[in-house]
Amino acid sequence: MKYSKLHQKYHIQTPQLTDITEILDLFDAEVKAGRMLPRNQEELRANIQDWQIVSLDDEIIGCVSLVFYNETLCEIRSLAVNEAYRENGLGKKLIEAALVLAKERGAENVLTLTRVPRLFEHFGFQKDEIQNFPEKVQQDCQPCPFINCCDEVALLYQIKESEPDR
Repeated sequence: MKYSKLHQKYHIQTPQLTDITEILDLFDAEVKAGRMLPRNQEELRANIQDWQIVSLDDEIIGCVSLVFYNETLCEIRSLAVNEAYRENGLGKKLIEAALVLAKERGAENVLTLTRVPRLFEHFGFQKDEIQNFPEKVQQDCQPCPFINCCDEVALLYQIKESEPDR
């Protein structure tokens, strides 16, 4: 269902610590459906500066985060949009915000694992192999309960120095 409310002003910004519970609530349906891995309050609190949220009328309706593996490699993950607001371009807006944040933080390569590669390919992400990112495999894939049945595609985006901010 498309909402004409979205033509009104929505905001994309870094969340506050007071937003953590609402972000976790947004994740709940995705986790229960098996589409996302759970996140916890401590993880969000420790990395709140690496998150972006989209809100409308003071309600958080989407989020995305960056995870840095080293100074030049980060991952876009935890992309979620409230089901009632999907198909309105908010996922793309959140990816744009994450790419700007990655560039501001000095990342050169942005990784993502997704079941919807087309969404990221729109931005110039290219298919890659997860084995090319041992930091990711060691930190996140090895302990993942889906390691032997992962259905996500690894994609990589290379930030160019001359690239303008989106």
